[in-house]
Amino acid sequence: MLENLALGFDVALSIKNLTFAFLGAFIGTAIGVLPGLGPTATISLLLPLTFGIEPTTAIIMLAGIYYGSQYGGSTTAILLNLPGEVSAVVTAIEGHKMARNGRAGAALAAAALGSFFAGSVATIVVAASGPMLTSVALSFGPPDYFSLMLLGLIVACVLARGSVVKAVAMVVVGVCLGMVGTDVQTGQQRFTFGVPELSDGLNFVALAMGLFGIAEIILNLEKPEIRTGTVPVRGSLWLTKEEWRYAIPASIRGTILGSLLGILPGGGAALSSFGSYMLERRLTRRPEKFGNGAIEGLAGPESANNAGAQTAFIPLLTLGIPSNSVMALMVGALIIQGIQPGPRMVTAQPELFWGLIASMWIGNLMLLVINLPMIGLWVKLLQVPYRFMYPSIMIFCAIGAYSINNNLFDVYAVAVFGAFGYLLSKLALEGAPLLLGFVLGPMMEEHLRRAMLLSRGDPMVFLERPISATLLALAAIALFLMMSPSLRRGKSIAVAEGG
Repeated sequence: MLENLALGFDVALSIKNLTFAFLGAFIGTAIGVLPGLGPTATISLLLPLTFGIEPTTAIIMLAGIYYGSQYGGSTTAILLNLPGEVSAVVTAIEGHKMARNGRAGAALAAAALGSFFAGSVATIVVAASGPMLTSVALSFGPPDYFSLMLLGLIVACVLARGSVVKAVAMVVVGVCLGMVGTDVQTGQQRFTFGVPELSDGLNFVALAMGLFGIAEIILNLEKPEIRTGTVPVRGSLWLTKEEWRYAIPASIRGTILGSLLGILPGGGAALSSFGSYMLERRLTRRPEKFGNGAIEGLAGPESANNAGAQTAFIPLLTLGIPSNSVMALMVGALIIQGIQPGPRMVTAQPELFWGLIASMWIGNLMLLVINLPMIGLWVKLLQVPYRFMYPSIMIFCAIGAYSINNNLFDVYAVAVFGAFGYLLSKLALEGAPLLLGFVLGPMMEEHLRRAMLLSRGDPMVFLERPISATLLALAAIALFLMMSPSLRRGKSIAVAEGG
């Protein structure tokens, strides 16, 4: 392995590859900061830039764009409460509260350092145990994926702030919204009500920007102190001793969880960040801080997010199976370059395989060097009076929503979901369980139907498979805990203390 890594660093540290890795990280960060342009949209826009470049250099540049756009999305999630992708939703929950509390600098520093640490560890994991972890992912069948996602939704309801009934309602609404569009298996349109733009389903970016960004603007405009003033910046732009004490263990836990979940198809950074947030909320000794700017609720998911993003390359490079939409674009880029990703790639293209792995660590180091000095600059954005800030945010939201499909319908969708998000806030309903249901709902349906098809309609397949049975048992335990009066009473007390 050391010889292979030496080959990888020899390839990645060439002047040409270093230059393109830096360009990828810088461009990805710059575009990722724009609301609505997450990694998928950013790579889609910039994919033509790589057509005339050597395959290894092209993939290294695309990987840099991937990391950079993810970090840029975290910046807007923390400062403006505008998550541009699924994994940034969790960052916005605690990160934006920290920014409103005057700790934006600490939030951005925790995100940068946690991402670098997780990326470094995940790179070692990819290099050392790619084939082993891939075999673990291969052991998951459709029943196991369904049970895993069901467990995730139940745990999300258990750990949500406030009423469990409201959390369940939000998950159900999210699953229903995820059903809108064309049925993949039958080709029939569902819940489109004759609107052609809904045939491809609702746009996640429009939903997230409306529920979090636009709704936040409306809520802020209700408060005269925010409408006429600026967001305070208190203390140092660095982390305090107490923040370090909570952030470091959370980052370690998030890195381990993200490294494991990142290889699961359909999981990657999104499943890792949500899972880490649930874990931190369960382990915390100060539940009243969650939802009010808990740094462990930011550091853990950000680390898990980046670790999951790195290990998502394992099934791509070793099996040729993309685990998410970004990896699907990577497969397309490799095929355009005349390379077929898969098991033979390690022996047929060792320079590309190990060069990409070495460039992962270099790219994360570049992101740290690029973004740490810019924390002060980003924080100064919060000193712009809000009466100037919110029109700009709304314009960027409109541009970001329109640029995805070049369709004005997505801009209207942002406005509608903004009003819906405002209504949810007034009813003390959380948006995060809704988004989790929206993302996992269609995937759960697909795996459920596939499992029933393979078992010829026998539901016992979910109990006969050991992995699925174990996950369903954990889900049943979580349901029992959810119904436990003592847990519900303790949770109510924690929420009341949290304000």
